[in-house]
Amino acid sequence: MTGGTPADPTAAGRPGQRVLAAFAERFGGEPDGRWWAPARVNLIGEHTDYNDGYVLPLALAHGVAAAARVADRPVLRVHSLQQQAPVELPLADIAPGAVRGWSAYVGGVAWALRAAGHDLPGLDVVVDGDVPAGAGLASSAALECAVALAWDDLAGLGLSREELVAAARRAENDVVGTPTGGMDQMASLHARAGHLAFLDMRSLAVEHVPFDPPAADLALLVIDSRAPHALVDGEYAERHRSCRRAAELLGVAALRDVPPDGLDEALAHLGRAPGGEVLRARVRHVVSENARVLDVVAALRSGADPRRIGPLLTASHASMRDDFTITVPEVDTAVGAALDAGAHGSRMTGGGFGGCVVALVDAARVADVVGAVEVAYAAAGYRAPAAFVATAGDGARRIS
Repeated sequence: MTGGTPADPTAAGRPGQRVLAAFAERFGGEPDGRWWAPARVNLIGEHTDYNDGYVLPLALAHGVAAAARVADRPVLRVHSLQQQAPVELPLADIAPGAVRGWSAYVGGVAWALRAAGHDLPGLDVVVDGDVPAGAGLASSAALECAVALAWDDLAGLGLSREELVAAARRAENDVVGTPTGGMDQMASLHARAGHLAFLDMRSLAVEHVPFDPPAADLALLVIDSRAPHALVDGEYAERHRSCRRAAELLGVAALRDVPPDGLDEALAHLGRAPGGEVLRARVRHVVSENARVLDVVAALRSGADPRRIGPLLTASHASMRDDFTITVPEVDTAVGAALDAGAHGSRMTGGGFGGCVVALVDAARVADVVGAVEVAYAAAGYRAPAAFVATAGDGARRIS
Protein backbone atom coordinates (compact mmCIF):
# COMPACT_ATOMS: atom_id res chain seq x y z
CA MET A 1 0.00 0.00 0.00
CA THR A 2 1.26 3.48 -0.77
CA GLY A 3 1.86 5.72 2.20
CA GLY A 4 -0.39 8.53 3.26
CA THR A 5 0.09 12.03 1.91
CA PRO A 6 0.86 14.80 4.45
CA ALA A 7 -2.03 17.20 4.87
CA ASP A 8 0.22 20.26 4.43
CA PRO A 9 0.74 20.85 0.69
CA THR A 10 3.82 22.98 1.45
CA ALA A 11 5.62 20.18 3.32
CA ALA A 12 8.96 19.00 1.96
CA GLY A 13 8.52 17.11 -1.27
CA ARG A 14 4.90 18.23 -1.76
CA PRO A 15 3.71 20.25 -4.75
CA GLY A 16 3.26 23.46 -2.79
CA GLN A 17 6.95 23.39 -1.92
CA ARG A 18 8.25 22.16 -5.28
CA VAL A 19 6.60 24.94 -7.31
CA LEU A 20 8.75 27.60 -5.63
CA ALA A 21 12.03 26.26 -6.96
CA ALA A 22 10.45 25.45 -10.31
CA PHE A 23 9.09 28.98 -10.64
CA ALA A 24 12.47 30.55 -9.94
CA GLU A 25 14.10 28.26 -12.51
CA ARG A 26 11.49 28.87 -15.20
CA PHE A 27 10.64 32.54 -14.74
CA GLY A 28 13.20 33.94 -12.32
CA GLY A 29 12.49 35.53 -8.94
CA GLU A 30 9.56 34.86 -6.65
CA PRO A 31 5.90 34.28 -7.51
CA ASP A 32 3.26 36.67 -6.24
CA GLY A 33 1.71 33.77 -4.38
CA ARG A 34 0.92 30.07 -4.22
CA TRP A 35 -2.48 28.40 -4.33
CA TRP A 36 -3.63 24.85 -3.63
CA ALA A 37 -6.67 22.88 -4.74
CA PRO A 38 -7.37 19.30 -3.68
CA ALA A 39 -8.43 16.35 -5.75
CA ARG A 40 -11.54 14.52 -4.63
CA VAL A 41 -12.91 11.05 -4.17
CA ASN A 42 -16.66 10.55 -4.41
CA LEU A 43 -18.09 8.37 -1.66
CA ILE A 44 -21.32 7.84 -3.60
CA GLY A 45 -23.38 9.52 -6.33
CA GLU A 46 -22.02 8.75 -9.79
CA HIS A 47 -23.26 10.38 -13.02
CA THR A 48 -25.96 12.09 -11.01
CA ASP A 49 -24.38 15.55 -11.17
CA TYR A 50 -25.31 16.37 -14.78
CA ASN A 51 -28.77 14.97 -14.06
CA ASP A 52 -29.38 17.69 -11.42
CA GLY A 53 -29.01 15.08 -8.71
CA TYR A 54 -27.04 14.52 -5.51
CA VAL A 55 -23.38 13.67 -4.88
CA LEU A 56 -21.28 13.10 -1.79
CA PRO A 57 -17.54 13.69 -2.32
CA LEU A 58 -14.67 14.53 0.01
CA ALA A 59 -11.40 16.35 -0.63
CA LEU A 60 -8.17 14.37 -0.59
CA ALA A 61 -4.75 15.34 0.69
CA HIS A 62 -3.57 14.97 -2.93
CA GLY A 63 -4.00 17.91 -5.25
CA VAL A 64 -2.45 20.61 -7.42
CA ALA A 65 -0.38 23.66 -6.45
CA ALA A 66 0.07 26.77 -8.58
CA ALA A 67 2.78 29.41 -8.15
CA ALA A 68 1.86 32.51 -10.15
CA ARG A 69 2.93 36.06 -10.90
CA VAL A 70 1.25 38.78 -12.92
CA ALA A 71 2.90 39.03 -16.34
CA ASP A 72 3.88 42.26 -18.12
CA ARG A 73 1.67 41.48 -21.13
CA PRO A 74 -1.67 39.72 -21.73
CA VAL A 75 -0.19 36.27 -22.20
CA LEU A 76 -0.51 33.05 -20.22
CA ARG A 77 2.83 31.33 -19.79
CA VAL A 78 2.37 28.04 -17.97
CA HIS A 79 4.78 25.27 -17.06
CA SER A 80 3.79 21.95 -15.49
CA LEU A 81 6.28 19.78 -13.65
CA GLN A 82 4.44 16.81 -15.14
CA GLN A 83 4.96 17.99 -18.74
CA GLN A 84 8.11 18.52 -20.77
CA ALA A 85 7.46 21.75 -22.62
CA PRO A 86 6.01 25.03 -21.29
CA VAL A 87 3.09 26.62 -23.12
CA GLU A 88 2.58 30.28 -24.08
CA LEU A 89 -0.91 31.45 -25.03
CA PRO A 90 -2.06 35.01 -25.78
CA LEU A 91 -5.21 35.48 -23.70
CA ALA A 92 -7.13 36.84 -26.68
CA ASP A 93 -6.44 33.66 -28.67
CA ILE A 94 -7.85 31.23 -26.09
CA ALA A 95 -11.24 29.90 -27.15
CA PRO A 96 -13.14 26.62 -27.44
CA GLY A 97 -11.41 24.46 -30.02
CA ALA A 98 -8.29 26.63 -30.08
CA VAL A 99 -6.31 24.97 -27.28
CA ARG A 100 -5.48 21.27 -27.01
CA GLY A 101 -3.90 19.05 -24.40
CA TRP A 102 -3.27 19.73 -20.73
CA SER A 103 -2.92 23.49 -21.15
CA ALA A 104 -6.60 23.69 -22.17
CA TYR A 105 -7.53 23.24 -18.50
CA VAL A 106 -5.49 26.31 -17.55
CA GLY A 107 -6.23 28.39 -20.62
CA GLY A 108 -9.89 27.46 -20.31
CA VAL A 109 -10.05 29.20 -16.95
CA ALA A 110 -8.80 32.42 -18.55
CA TRP A 111 -11.37 32.11 -21.34
CA ALA A 112 -14.22 31.45 -18.89
CA LEU A 113 -13.31 34.40 -16.67
CA ARG A 114 -12.96 36.72 -19.67
CA ALA A 115 -16.26 35.43 -21.10
CA ALA A 116 -17.89 36.37 -17.78
CA GLY A 117 -16.73 39.95 -18.29
CA HIS A 118 -13.63 40.01 -16.09
CA ASP A 119 -10.48 41.88 -17.10
CA LEU A 120 -7.51 39.58 -16.60
CA PRO A 121 -3.78 40.30 -16.57
CA GLY A 122 -1.38 37.88 -18.18
CA LEU A 123 0.02 35.25 -15.87
CA ASP A 124 3.28 33.37 -15.41
CA VAL A 125 2.41 30.16 -13.62
CA VAL A 126 4.03 26.90 -12.61
CA VAL A 127 1.79 24.00 -11.59
CA ASP A 128 2.60 20.71 -9.89
CA GLY A 129 0.42 17.92 -8.57
CA ASP A 130 0.62 14.63 -6.75
CA VAL A 131 -2.68 13.08 -7.84
CA PRO A 132 -2.13 9.55 -9.19
CA ALA A 133 -2.19 9.82 -12.99
CA GLY A 134 -5.27 8.40 -14.67
CA ALA A 135 -6.94 7.50 -11.38
CA GLY A 136 -10.15 9.44 -11.93
CA LEU A 137 -9.68 11.57 -8.81
CA ALA A 138 -10.39 14.90 -10.58
CA SER A 139 -6.86 16.19 -11.01
CA SER A 140 -8.12 18.36 -13.88
CA ALA A 141 -10.64 20.11 -11.63
CA ALA A 142 -7.94 20.66 -9.01
CA LEU A 143 -5.75 22.27 -11.69
CA GLU A 144 -8.61 24.51 -12.84
CA CYS A 145 -9.51 25.57 -9.31
CA ALA A 146 -5.94 26.34 -8.23
CA VAL A 147 -5.42 28.58 -11.27
CA ALA A 148 -8.86 30.18 -10.92
CA LEU A 149 -8.04 31.14 -7.34
CA ALA A 150 -4.70 32.58 -8.44
CA TRP A 151 -6.29 34.76 -11.12
CA ASP A 152 -9.06 35.84 -8.76
CA ASP A 153 -6.56 36.98 -6.15
CA LEU A 154 -4.03 38.58 -8.48
CA ALA A 155 -6.64 40.42 -10.55
CA GLY A 156 -8.59 41.48 -7.43
CA LEU A 157 -11.81 40.04 -8.85
CA GLY A 158 -13.36 39.19 -5.46
CA LEU A 159 -15.26 36.21 -6.86
CA SER A 160 -17.40 33.96 -4.71
CA ARG A 161 -16.76 30.24 -4.54
CA GLU A 162 -19.86 29.73 -6.66
CA GLU A 163 -18.48 32.00 -9.37
CA LEU A 164 -15.14 30.22 -9.29
CA VAL A 165 -16.92 26.87 -9.65
CA ALA A 166 -18.80 28.21 -12.67
CA ALA A 167 -15.60 29.41 -14.35
CA ALA A 168 -13.73 26.16 -13.72
CA ARG A 169 -16.67 24.11 -14.97
CA ARG A 170 -16.98 26.21 -18.16
CA ALA A 171 -13.26 25.68 -18.77
CA GLU A 172 -13.76 21.91 -18.70
CA ASN A 173 -17.08 21.83 -20.55
CA ASP A 174 -16.45 24.40 -23.27
CA VAL A 175 -12.70 24.56 -23.82
CA VAL A 176 -11.56 21.04 -22.89
CA GLY A 177 -14.79 19.57 -24.24
CA THR A 178 -15.77 17.23 -21.42
CA PRO A 179 -19.49 17.47 -20.47
CA THR A 180 -18.96 17.01 -16.73
CA GLY A 181 -21.59 18.16 -14.28
CA GLY A 182 -19.62 20.34 -11.87
CA MET A 183 -19.23 18.00 -8.91
CA ASP A 184 -15.43 17.94 -9.15
CA GLN A 185 -15.01 21.71 -9.06
CA MET A 186 -17.57 22.09 -6.25
CA ALA A 187 -15.83 19.42 -4.19
CA SER A 188 -12.44 21.06 -4.63
CA LEU A 189 -13.67 24.54 -3.70
CA HIS A 190 -16.24 23.74 -1.00
CA ALA A 191 -14.67 20.83 0.89
CA ARG A 192 -14.14 20.88 4.64
CA ALA A 193 -11.82 18.71 6.74
CA GLY A 194 -13.57 15.87 8.54
CA HIS A 195 -16.68 16.18 6.38
CA LEU A 196 -18.30 15.00 3.19
CA ALA A 197 -19.67 17.66 0.87
CA PHE A 198 -23.33 16.85 0.23
CA LEU A 199 -24.03 18.69 -3.01
CA ASP A 200 -27.41 19.35 -4.58
CA MET A 201 -26.42 19.80 -8.21
CA ARG A 202 -29.62 21.63 -9.12
CA SER A 203 -29.68 24.30 -6.43
CA LEU A 204 -25.87 24.08 -5.92
CA ALA A 205 -26.53 23.99 -2.18
CA VAL A 206 -23.70 22.59 -0.06
CA GLU A 207 -24.08 20.81 3.27
CA HIS A 208 -21.07 19.55 5.20
CA VAL A 209 -21.85 16.11 6.67
CA PRO A 210 -19.47 14.87 9.40
CA PHE A 211 -17.46 11.84 8.29
CA ASP A 212 -14.79 10.45 10.61
CA PRO A 213 -14.15 6.75 9.89
CA PRO A 214 -11.23 6.45 12.37
CA ALA A 215 -13.60 7.36 15.23
CA ALA A 216 -15.49 4.15 14.41
CA ASP A 217 -12.28 2.12 13.90
CA LEU A 218 -12.84 2.27 10.15
CA ALA A 219 -10.84 3.41 7.14
CA LEU A 220 -11.91 4.62 3.73
CA LEU A 221 -9.54 2.78 1.45
CA VAL A 222 -8.95 4.10 -2.08
CA ILE A 223 -7.68 1.48 -4.52
CA ASP A 224 -6.27 2.67 -7.83
CA SER A 225 -7.24 0.00 -10.33
CA ARG A 226 -4.45 1.17 -12.68
CA ALA A 227 -6.89 0.69 -15.55
CA PRO A 228 -6.53 3.68 -17.89
CA HIS A 229 -9.11 6.36 -17.16
CA ALA A 230 -10.15 8.80 -19.89
CA LEU A 231 -13.35 10.82 -20.20
CA VAL A 232 -12.71 12.96 -23.27
CA ASP A 233 -14.12 10.27 -25.55
CA GLY A 234 -17.47 9.01 -26.71
CA GLU A 235 -18.42 6.93 -23.68
CA TYR A 236 -18.95 9.70 -21.14
CA ALA A 237 -20.67 11.89 -23.70
CA GLU A 238 -22.96 9.00 -24.69
CA ARG A 239 -24.14 8.56 -21.10
CA HIS A 240 -24.80 12.29 -20.94
CA ARG A 241 -26.81 12.23 -24.17
CA SER A 242 -28.83 9.16 -23.24
CA CYS A 243 -29.82 10.66 -19.89
CA ARG A 244 -30.87 13.88 -21.58
CA ARG A 245 -32.89 11.92 -24.16
CA ALA A 246 -34.60 9.88 -21.46
CA ALA A 247 -35.55 13.05 -19.58
CA GLU A 248 -37.05 14.50 -22.77
CA LEU A 249 -39.12 11.38 -23.38
CA LEU A 250 -40.33 11.40 -19.78
CA GLY A 251 -41.23 15.09 -19.94
CA VAL A 252 -39.00 16.14 -17.03
CA ALA A 253 -36.28 18.76 -16.80
CA ALA A 254 -33.75 16.19 -15.60
CA LEU A 255 -33.74 12.61 -14.32
CA ARG A 256 -33.53 13.96 -10.78
CA ASP A 257 -37.27 14.69 -11.22
CA VAL A 258 -38.18 11.00 -11.51
CA PRO A 259 -39.03 9.92 -7.93
CA PRO A 260 -38.17 6.40 -6.75
CA ASP A 261 -41.87 5.54 -6.40
CA GLY A 262 -42.39 6.66 -10.00
CA LEU A 263 -39.53 4.61 -11.42
CA ASP A 264 -41.61 1.64 -12.59
CA GLU A 265 -43.97 3.91 -14.50
CA ALA A 266 -41.04 5.74 -16.09
CA LEU A 267 -39.39 2.48 -17.13
CA ALA A 268 -42.62 1.23 -18.67
CA HIS A 269 -42.94 4.43 -20.67
CA LEU A 270 -39.37 4.21 -21.96
CA GLY A 271 -39.83 0.59 -22.97
CA ARG A 272 -41.92 1.79 -25.89
CA ALA A 273 -39.22 4.18 -27.20
CA PRO A 274 -36.48 3.37 -29.74
CA GLY A 275 -33.45 2.17 -27.81
CA GLY A 276 -35.71 1.83 -24.80
CA GLU A 277 -33.78 -0.92 -23.05
CA VAL A 278 -30.62 1.18 -22.85
CA LEU A 279 -32.57 4.24 -21.72
CA ARG A 280 -34.37 2.19 -19.07
CA ALA A 281 -31.07 1.00 -17.65
CA ARG A 282 -29.60 4.50 -17.56
CA VAL A 283 -32.68 5.89 -15.79
CA ARG A 284 -32.76 3.02 -13.31
CA HIS A 285 -29.19 3.80 -12.30
CA VAL A 286 -29.64 7.56 -11.90
CA VAL A 287 -32.90 7.34 -9.95
CA SER A 288 -31.66 4.59 -7.63
CA GLU A 289 -28.28 6.30 -7.19
CA ASN A 290 -29.90 9.54 -6.07
CA ALA A 291 -31.91 7.55 -3.52
CA ARG A 292 -28.76 5.84 -2.25
CA VAL A 293 -27.00 9.18 -1.75
CA LEU A 294 -29.92 10.45 0.31
CA ASP A 295 -29.95 7.24 2.35
CA VAL A 296 -26.22 7.55 3.10
CA VAL A 297 -26.62 11.18 4.14
CA ALA A 298 -29.58 10.31 6.39
CA ALA A 299 -27.58 7.54 8.08
CA LEU A 300 -24.55 9.75 8.70
CA ARG A 301 -26.67 12.69 9.91
CA SER A 302 -28.32 10.38 12.46
CA GLY A 303 -24.98 9.37 13.93
CA ALA A 304 -25.45 5.73 12.96
CA ASP A 305 -22.51 3.36 12.75
CA PRO A 306 -20.90 4.17 9.39
CA ARG A 307 -20.75 0.44 8.67
CA ARG A 308 -24.45 0.70 7.86
CA ILE A 309 -23.70 2.56 4.64
CA GLY A 310 -21.57 -0.30 3.30
CA PRO A 311 -24.38 -2.15 1.49
CA LEU A 312 -25.41 1.10 -0.21
CA LEU A 313 -21.89 1.50 -1.60
CA THR A 314 -21.96 -2.05 -2.92
CA ALA A 315 -25.40 -1.58 -4.46
CA SER A 316 -24.10 1.53 -6.18
CA HIS A 317 -21.33 -0.49 -7.79
CA ALA A 318 -23.76 -3.12 -9.04
CA SER A 319 -25.86 -0.38 -10.59
CA MET A 320 -22.86 1.17 -12.35
CA ARG A 321 -21.78 -2.24 -13.60
CA ASP A 322 -25.13 -3.58 -14.77
CA ASP A 323 -27.26 -0.53 -15.66
CA PHE A 324 -24.82 2.26 -16.50
CA THR A 325 -22.16 -0.17 -17.83
CA ILE A 326 -19.19 2.02 -16.89
CA THR A 327 -17.02 -0.42 -14.95
CA VAL A 328 -14.14 -2.46 -16.34
CA PRO A 329 -12.79 -5.90 -15.31
CA GLU A 330 -9.98 -4.48 -13.17
CA VAL A 331 -12.46 -2.38 -11.19
CA ASP A 332 -14.91 -5.25 -10.74
CA THR A 333 -12.08 -7.51 -9.60
CA ALA A 334 -10.95 -4.97 -6.99
CA VAL A 335 -14.48 -4.55 -5.63
CA GLY A 336 -15.09 -8.29 -5.46
CA ALA A 337 -11.78 -9.00 -3.75
CA ALA A 338 -12.29 -6.21 -1.21
CA LEU A 339 -15.75 -7.51 -0.30
CA ASP A 340 -14.51 -11.10 -0.05
CA ALA A 341 -11.76 -9.88 2.30
CA GLY A 342 -14.28 -8.30 4.67
CA ALA A 343 -14.94 -4.78 3.39
CA HIS A 344 -18.31 -3.48 4.62
CA GLY A 345 -18.96 -1.98 1.20
CA SER A 346 -17.07 -1.17 -1.96
CA ARG A 347 -17.71 0.57 -5.25
CA MET A 348 -16.07 2.18 -8.23
CA THR A 349 -15.72 5.92 -7.82
CA GLY A 350 -15.50 8.56 -10.51
CA GLY A 351 -16.69 8.73 -14.10
CA GLY A 352 -15.91 5.12 -14.90
CA PHE A 353 -14.05 3.12 -17.56
CA GLY A 354 -11.10 2.77 -15.18
CA GLY A 355 -10.01 4.79 -12.20
CA CYS A 356 -10.42 3.99 -8.52
CA VAL A 357 -12.44 1.91 -6.10
CA VAL A 358 -13.40 2.92 -2.56
CA ALA A 359 -13.85 0.36 0.18
CA LEU A 360 -15.10 0.96 3.74
CA VAL A 361 -13.05 -1.40 5.88
CA ASP A 362 -12.20 -2.01 9.51
CA ALA A 363 -9.02 -0.10 10.25
CA ALA A 364 -7.31 -3.25 11.50
CA ARG A 365 -8.00 -5.02 8.19
CA VAL A 366 -6.67 -2.47 5.71
CA ALA A 367 -3.55 -4.49 4.92
CA ASP A 368 -5.62 -7.69 4.56
CA VAL A 369 -7.99 -6.06 2.06
CA VAL A 370 -5.15 -4.54 0.04
CA GLY A 371 -3.39 -7.90 0.02
CA ALA A 372 -6.52 -9.68 -1.20
CA VAL A 373 -6.88 -7.24 -4.09
CA GLU A 374 -3.21 -7.67 -5.00
CA VAL A 375 -3.60 -11.47 -5.04
CA ALA A 376 -6.72 -11.24 -7.21
CA TYR A 377 -4.93 -8.91 -9.63
CA ALA A 378 -1.93 -11.20 -9.90
CA ALA A 379 -4.20 -14.17 -10.62
CA ALA A 380 -5.95 -12.21 -13.38
CA GLY A 381 -2.69 -10.98 -14.89
CA TYR A 382 -3.45 -7.33 -14.18
CA ARG A 383 -0.94 -4.61 -13.42
CA ALA A 384 -0.49 -4.33 -9.63
CA PRO A 385 -2.91 -1.86 -7.98
CA ALA A 386 -2.00 0.95 -5.61
CA ALA A 387 -3.91 1.97 -2.49
CA PHE A 388 -4.07 4.61 0.21
CA VAL A 389 -6.34 5.54 3.11
CA ALA A 390 -8.31 8.73 2.44
CA THR A 391 -8.98 11.41 5.03
CA ALA A 392 -11.43 14.22 4.32
CA GLY A 393 -9.48 17.46 3.90
CA ASP A 394 -10.07 21.17 3.36
CA GLY A 395 -10.89 22.79 0.05
CA ALA A 396 -8.91 25.07 -2.26
CA ARG A 397 -7.06 28.00 -0.72
CA ARG A 398 -4.11 30.36 -0.93
CA ILE A 399 -1.08 28.86 0.81
CA SER A 400 1.37 31.80 0.64
